[in-house]
This record gives sequence, C-alpha cells and structure tokens, in this order.
Amino acid sequence: MTTTDWITDIALVLVVFRQLREGRLDLKTFLIPLAIVAFVAHTYLDSVPTAGNDLVLIGALMAVGAALGIAGGVYTRIRTAGGHLLIKAGAVSAILWVLGMGARMGFQVWVEHGGADHVARFSLAHHITTDQAWVAAFVLMALTEVVTRVATIYIRSRLVARDGRQTATAEAVPALDRTV
Repeated sequence: MTTTDWITDIALVLVVFRQLREGRLDLKTFLIPLAIVAFVAHTYLDSVPTAGNDLVLIGALMAVGAALGIAGGVYTRIRTAGGHLLIKAGAVSAILWVLGMGARMGFQVWVEHGGADHVARFSLAHHITTDQAWVAAFVLMALTEVVTRVATIYIRSRLVARDGRQTATAEAVPALDRTV
C-alpha cells in the first residue's frame, strides 16, 4: 500500500470517528466523505471490467457497501437542538464503518503480503478476468458505502427537521388557543 492509500483509508475512518462526538449536521458532513471517495475513484478506477464474472464480483461488493452504508446511516443519531440538526455516530455505525474500511485495507495488505496467489486461483476458478475487477469492486464498494450512508443521513435529517417543525407548530397552536 502506498502512502496515499493509507492516508485516504485513514481519512475515511476518521470521518466517522469525528462524528462520535455530537456536532452540527452541516454541508461538511456530506461533502468531506464524498470528496474523499471521489478522489479515490478518480485515482484508482480506470475502468469497470465486464468480462466473465467481473460484474458479479463488483455487484456483490457494491451490495455489501450499500448494506453497510444504509445500516451506518440508520445507526447515526440525528436530533434537533436550538434550531440546528445535530449528528452523532453510534457505536454500531462506527463499527460498521471501520469494518467496511478495515476489510478493504486488510484485503489489500493481505494481497501484497502473500495472498496474491490465493486471489489469482479464486479469480481463475470463478472467471474473474483481471486485477482491475478487484480494484473496481473495492473502489465501488467504498463509493457505494459512502454514498448510501450520506444519503441515508440526509433523508433522515430531512425527516427529523420536518418532525421538529411540526412539533414546534403543534406546540405553538395550543398556546394560541389558551390566549383566546
């Protein structure tokens, strides 16, 4: 793994660790992880191989990424306070995020330190045609995990904000009735 690989992987892990402390949900909450995976995709995703079972591998890992991302977004607490949305990653969210990121990092380290022959045999037996299929699968898994997590948090934040406005309105109406 190159220094850039380590920095981007660690940066993505730190995104959720930053959210272990409650803070304001703002544009940075969405843009930072999206920018990191956009950089990773631009750097490593040269092509998406479609021969043999390459798309099956890519689709399977993207499905894992989507499941991790949605679950991570669901297990992130979002609430209103003082007219602002606050976000805090729960333990489950952090564990899922580290699990996804760690699995990709672990796979890469394993391949570089003795696992390449195992991956080559697996690829041959399962008609995975190139190394680029593995690269595309893991990059798209990370991209899918980040996008689905961010999308889940965004959707949930809109629902929380809407419910907060409805609650504030519902509380204000009875107060008006009492003054009449």
